Amino acid sequence: MSSAVQDLLTILDLEPLEVNLFRGRSPQAGWQRVFGGQVIGQALVAALRTVENRPPHSMHAYFLLPGDPKVPIVYDVDRIRDGRSFTTRRVVAIQHGHAIFTMAVSFHADEPGLAHQANMPDVPKPEELPSEAEIKEKALPHMPEPMRRYYERERPIELRPVEFSRYLGVKSEDAKFHVWIRATGPLPDDPAIHQCVLAYASDMTLLDTALVPHGRTLFERAFMAASLDHALWFHRPFRADDWLLYAQDSPNLAGARGFSRGLIFARDGRLVASVAQEGLIRERRDNR
Repeated sequence: MSSAVQDLLTILDLEPLEVNLFRGRSPQAGWQRVFGGQVIGQALVAALRTVENRPPHSMHAYFLLPGDPKVPIVYDVDRIRDGRSFTTRRVVAIQHGHAIFTMAVSFHADEPGLAHQANMPDVPKPEELPSEAEIKEKALPHMPEPMRRYYERERPIELRPVEFSRYLGVKSEDAKFHVWIRATGPLPDDPAIHQCVLAYASDMTLLDTALVPHGRTLFERAFMAASLDHALWFHRPFRADDWLLYAQDSPNLAGARGFSRGLIFARDGRLVASVAQEGLIRERRDNR
């Protein structure tokens, strides 16, 4: 197991403080703010710790304040409902006495019934795309400094963008972006771990998709960005250490708020999850 994946699993392994109360920590990697996917993943872990034998099927979250990576995050779980078919939890993440994040999670065991799904986009397979090692070797010298630093770090999630040219300023009028994702090492077999890792990864590239039609990226200093809300639905079983295609698009960017959607497919074409997010994309006034 790679050290980055082990670090991620450690971050997701919350410390129980009391009934319904948990504490999570942030990696000490020099970030000025807590990564949104980390809080989503930790909040889901906290909710899962209060539910037995029923997997989550959806979550809806709001980011209220920037997180402080220097201090722990306390997760307070409210057991709103334990029904015959559905279970509902509300999780509040707290730092410095204030709520910085809130999330509602619904749990439901699979039932038999009709089924359909969207078709998986026809895009190159991950083996046909440059690996991260090849990207570092060939493209790193041409990348903006923030993006170069991002790719130089060891990370728990590997990304293989299909439309990598967008990072080099190429516009795409259809506002679509596809990226293959997977954990950089094997994960335990527990399905809940794979759901929490995917929840973590689902926040990595989605907001940036809102800039695809403009040939811009959030790696540019010209933008200040922050996730505002995040919704995730689980549809079918999957493994987060196998390749998953994250097919993203952005129907709207206006009022300094970008809205993006994502469908996540397993390699065999099964739709395993759906995501939606709105985030702040504000041009810096001091940009020159």
